[in-house]
Amino acid sequence: MSDTKPNTVSAEWLYEQLGDEDLVIVDATVHLSMPPDGSVHIEPGLATYLEEHIPGAVYADLFTDFSDHEAQQPFTAAPPARFAAAAGAIGIGPGRRVVVYDQKNGIWAARLWWQLRLDGFDDVAVLDGGLPAWKAGGFPVSDEQVIPHGATFRPRRRPELLRSTQEMLAALDDPQTLIINALDPATYRGESPSYPRRGHIPGSINIPFADLVDPTTGQLKPVAELRAVFEEAGALDPHVKPVTYCGGGIAASGLAHALAAVGRSDVAVYDGSLNAWTADESLPLVEGPDPR
Repeated sequence: MSDTKPNTVSAEWLYEQLGDEDLVIVDATVHLSMPPDGSVHIEPGLATYLEEHIPGAVYADLFTDFSDHEAQQPFTAAPPARFAAAAGAIGIGPGRRVVVYDQKNGIWAARLWWQLRLDGFDDVAVLDGGLPAWKAGGFPVSDEQVIPHGATFRPRRRPELLRSTQEMLAALDDPQTLIINALDPATYRGESPSYPRRGHIPGSINIPFADLVDPTTGQLKPVAELRAVFEEAGALDPHVKPVTYCGGGIAASGLAHALAAVGRSDVAVYDGSLNAWTADESLPLVEGPDPR
């Protein structure tokens, strides 16, 4: 897959590929809001998909179809069999190329990008800037719901790309693990009531996902800028393994995608993130600024 950044394609590139039989375009939009009281409101993006989407795109419901509903935390990655059924149902399988986008800043597209890679599918990229970038380029949109051409998805789970709470606890004193918090600085410091307990995982540093995208276009910042951020944080050191987390694994997936854009494709995601960590009173938290 020709791309503009590793695992990322431009609207211009995608427009040139429209109509290719092996191409699956996926709208993965979710609308999530977190009012100041700490509550969470989740709304699948099907309605906005039906209003307008890239021609030929299918819709993926990350909350309903691609999450593990037996888990305590929302958006927990579905087990391989469930994920394979959901991916196959929207046409993802052998011989297909996938481009995922959303109607925001790529954070939801990056989530499906990570889940596909977690279960062994590599021919997937995120549309840089999502639907806003597509429309800004003057490319057409459609309101026609697309019926997917089903495929048989064969999962090959890569456990090295996933971390559990117990694995995170065991890694707290591991100098070869670099734990990165992808949330905003105020939440990292413990100034926000968004979770049952405040603060960050001990030893973790803060690289907000929002700082890695252009706030105007929703596109990833240039590779040189991303590389400078990650080099300063030590995330490109080949002797350490970056592990990202956030509130529920979504921004953490976006951070993993940004790291892949500069060539670091082995990043693991703590899927339970603060939703799981703060729910266990026995697990330590630290308040205060990034210690770097």
